[in-house]
Amino acid sequence: MEKRAAILVAAKALFIRNAFAGTSMDAIAADAGVSKLTVYSHFGDKDNLFREVIRSRIEDLLPEDTYAFDPHANIQETLLRVALTHARVDCNAETVGTFRAILSDCRQGNPRYGRLIWEEGTKRTHGLMERLLQQAVDAGQLEIEDVPRASVQFLALIKGNLMMRQMFGCTDCPESYAQEIEATARAGVTMFLRAYRSH
Repeated sequence: MEKRAAILVAAKALFIRNAFAGTSMDAIAADAGVSKLTVYSHFGDKDNLFREVIRSRIEDLLPEDTYAFDPHANIQETLLRVALTHARVDCNAETVGTFRAILSDCRQGNPRYGRLIWEEGTKRTHGLMERLLQQAVDAGQLEIEDVPRASVQFLALIKGNLMMRQMFGCTDCPESYAQEIEATARAGVTMFLRAYRSH
């Protein structure tokens, strides 16, 4: 397990820095301090290793219990927890570096890696968000006719254009950017609840 963890750490760093196409299994093995055979025995091939890197990264940053619904808790506090966690993850430099690496590979004709990050990242978190919203609807805390659409709306509201700003390197002062991430997430929750809170 220690070797597997070391391989994942090395692969995460190299995929972010060099994109998928620019990262070799030899380089991952060298950075992890293991043999290339060990890398293949744990992960099979580079595609599977990349999928595991994405899955591991998402689970580290956005664990499933982030989306836990407590019928006795204030729905605003629950949504705020999700919003602040999501916004900070999606807008941080390492996450954006991963997206840049994926876009680089997509531009070189490898869209399957973009689909991998969609399936392991976006699709997973949207599913967890939908489950949370549906539980809130069932508990009478929210009134939503189209839960999947509301999930997309929520995740868009809490980030605004901040992720794109990070993507294009337009964040200026890191401290004010961090404050803006939090303010945007809080405002997004407020707006979402104006539309969907039960009356």
